[in-house]
Amino acid sequence: MSEYHVPVLLNESVDGLEIKPGGVYLDLTFGGGGHSREILRRMDADGVLLGFDQDEDALANVPEDGRFIFVNHNFRYLRNFVRYYGYEEVDGILADLGVSSHEFDEAGRGFSFRFESELDMRMNRRNRLTAADVLNTYDLGSLSVLFRNYGEVENARRLAECVERARQVAPLVTSGDFYRAIEPCIPKMKEKKYLAKVYQALRIEVNGELEVLKEMMEQAMEVLKPGGRLVVITYHSLEDRIVKNYLKTGNMEGCVKQDLLYGQVEHNFESVNRKVIVPSPEEIERNPRARSAKLRIARKK
Repeated sequence: MSEYHVPVLLNESVDGLEIKPGGVYLDLTFGGGGHSREILRRMDADGVLLGFDQDEDALANVPEDGRFIFVNHNFRYLRNFVRYYGYEEVDGILADLGVSSHEFDEAGRGFSFRFESELDMRMNRRNRLTAADVLNTYDLGSLSVLFRNYGEVENARRLAECVERARQVAPLVTSGDFYRAIEPCIPKMKEKKYLAKVYQALRIEVNGELEVLKEMMEQAMEVLKPGGRLVVITYHSLEDRIVKNYLKTGNMEGCVKQDLLYGQVEHNFESVNRKVIVPSPEEIERNPRARSAKLRIARKK
């Protein structure tokens, strides 16, 4: 049986939190619990860790530890749950934004083009929208924009046209249906890279990933104590751009705001690592899925 998920940049990310032994921390992407266990190891008996994961499969990995609170919800609700459990502020927040190895490797989840499976891609299976819904109901223009913006697919319009033609004959239900529909669009010798972009676009849409990330960044700023740390691991340029912009300028667009009287407007985060942290060659060799990871660490002013 494969491991549920190998934590990426484990020591670098937990080091970035600067754990206070009796502090209150959030692991927004619990998954297999690797980051959470390392945080717990560095805390004392008075520490508290809230671990968020909307995937019910993660329940099997919850540690038997009185300091740990598992929240089976999307991290877009982090502010509400921090208050619900009686805290106004926290000392640190960690978010590893990658899809867990478990979700990629479970054929029935539909996250990977390696398997013949239903086109699902929901991280939270209580949600209604699936990848099949997107492919069968979105109009041509919406599909084209989705593939271009979320997958950065160069032939997005042609791809959307292939989908539209195929679904007029029969609904796209499985990954096989989808592959056969778009096969004319797939560049030779670049099949895996192309399909990875296409599946990324669908996954982002199904799970509302970029909007959720924006909400998380704003709420993290609200609940962190002054001096508290925000640690985020990203895996593609779209989410990394949002994180980088917000930490640098205080807004998602990366616009440096000016005050007419006093000049540049102060924002609430200060980057700890001036240069983005990436996995070592040794880590990538052990865990190839870490190769695109980027770690950013910031301190609330």
